Amino acid sequence: MHRRDDWEKFFDGHAPVYMDNCFTKNTVNEVDFLIKELRLKRGASILDVGCGAGRHAVELARRGYTVTGVDISSGMLAEARKRAEEAGVSVTLVHANAARMQLGRQFDAVICLCEGAFGLLGRGDDALEQPLAILRGVARALKPGARCLFTVLNGYRMARGHSQADVGKNTFDPLTLSEVSDVSIPGVISAMRERAFMPTELTLLFRTAGLNVLHIWGGTAGDWRRGMINLDEMEIMVVAEKKRRLRTSGRRTGFPPAR
Repeated sequence: MHRRDDWEKFFDGHAPVYMDNCFTKNTVNEVDFLIKELRLKRGASILDVGCGAGRHAVELARRGYTVTGVDISSGMLAEARKRAEEAGVSVTLVHANAARMQLGRQFDAVICLCEGAFGLLGRGDDALEQPLAILRGVARALKPGARCLFTVLNGYRMARGHSQADVGKNTFDPLTLSEVSDVSIPGVISAMRERAFMPTELTLLFRTAGLNVLHIWGGTAGDWRRGMINLDEMEIMVVAEKKRRLRTSGRRTGFPPAR
């Protein structure tokens, strides 16, 4: 039997009002940015990890791209399905945990935006293994040489926003750059964990998963740009590329030929 975790319950309840959030209002400009930075050709296939209510997925489909959206929340997927129908476009929607997704195909690009799964920790999730599992799934889903684009919580901002007293109260963990906050889930208040990231660890995590980081920029929703990170902005943007397979000619890669 499928057991719903706290984030799934939260987003199921939040789904009907998700598009009322202030950060959802710049979708057209954000999709313009995605098309440019991911070098998307007309008709390209795109995987949207943590697609939520489908605001990027539907806009991409409207422009002629083939889009698959994955989300842990059936409520969010229902909203995405409704938006796609209203727009008269087709989007393939998959109910799955991004850390365990098995799609059995590869895509021309992957997006994971506005903390779409990446950094949302369940009660038993390890703060390194959970994001790494998502990145490995993304690497499997990308064609060699194809790009992905993530926006993730900014570790500088999270650390600057907490005090030593918060560490003592266990609401901020400096070892994992994660914070705990009480979130209202229908019928209960639950302690939810969110994980932020620093650029150096992002580079290592992506590299470990087989993804070469090309750019790390500031990237808060509503202000996507090619530019330096603002220490107090909400998000960091990462653009990465799946490593291409090298022809080894019978040799192992990474070593010079024998003399």
